[in-house]
Amino acid sequence: MATPASAKPLRADTERTVRTILGAAERVLSANPAATMEQIAEAAGVARTTVHRRFASRDALITALAAWATRQFREAVEAARPETAPPAVALYQVTANVLRVKIGWRFAMGAAATDDPEVARVHAEVRAGCERLFARARDAGLLRPDADLDWARRVYYALIYEAAAEAPATDAAVDALATRLIDTLLHGFGRPAAP
Repeated sequence: MATPASAKPLRADTERTVRTILGAAERVLSANPAATMEQIAEAAGVARTTVHRRFASRDALITALAAWATRQFREAVEAARPETAPPAVALYQVTANVLRVKIGWRFAMGAAATDDPEVARVHAEVRAGCERLFARARDAGLLRPDADLDWARRVYYALIYEAAAEAPATDAAVDALATRLIDTLLHGFGRPAAP
């Protein structure tokens, strides 16, 4: 788990415990957003005092959970190599990776405070990268030469949002959903215009 530069790095066992608590918090809060710290501790298999030692309050736990999910989101996009992979490959891989994060960290992604400077910075970086990827996709002929790239990006985001809302979390389901989403983005539902 990344820590601010001024913070002391966590020991490996402490980091594992924090990750276990965050994973349990995601599962518990996804099922019951009003869940208590005690319920989260029970799901994590740790004592309530352990949760309170790592997170001063329920709000602090949710803030940490949202920050963790935001980092996972950024890493998912970076892992797809959107700047260097062929545009079609990068577009598919970014989509699949982001869907995995949005589905696996559904509560946390929804809890991320948009006014948090780190969350805002990550989302601004991802948006700029998406704009560059869409320009590369247009230049490679995947999108029409006259495509409104801002509109295409907004539609793409909406497709991801809707796809992640109810999707199952299995890898095969996410891969199929990513393929379907990219097909919808690139080909839509309309018939090609007659020559």
